[in-house]
Amino acid sequence: MNSPQLTSNQHYTAADYLRWDDGQRYEILHGGVRAMSPAPSWTHQVISGNLEFEIKSYLRSQKRCQVVYAPVDVFLSDDTVVQPDIIVVCDPQKIEKRGCVGAPDLVVEILSPGTAKLDWNDKFKLYEAAGVREYWIVNPEEQFVHVFQRVDGKFLLNGAYCAEDSVKIGIFEDVAIDLKNVFETNNA
Repeated sequence: MNSPQLTSNQHYTAADYLRWDDGQRYEILHGGVRAMSPAPSWTHQVISGNLEFEIKSYLRSQKRCQVVYAPVDVFLSDDTVVQPDIIVVCDPQKIEKRGCVGAPDLVVEILSPGTAKLDWNDKFKLYEAAGVREYWIVNPEEQFVHVFQRVDGKFLLNGAYCAEDSVKIGIFEDVAIDLKNVFETNNA
């Protein structure tokens, strides 16, 4: 078992990341390592499963993209490896045994108390710079989804949607997700 010897002044790479097999989950953001928190809350996981199901139900009929939920490694660069909650990848060349190499078409992050700042700031900038076409930030407590779409190399807010709304997935022309199905947690 190979555990990382983490130091704050060392610059880590995807090659370092691939050698770590201590059973813990990590992300590398511009060479800095972040140990991920323990498993997310029950509500977080139910919402993740519901959203992944809604997307997969659509994708099953058109077979041009794949949806995957965490944990999945996304290698954005030599020194940046992240594990978003949900990704959609439409380019089969980006799908490898270890995960997605390059920017997914859609990234979804579901906020947890310990990740909200990271998801809104650092990951927002990472995904924007990497070329992600669409980024959703899901707030399970407030039951809101903020949808950002890439326009001229920058994320622009497409809208903020609540549980009563339907949201179009911008990377597809003909699908909308009913958020009441996503936020249905049976009071978890």
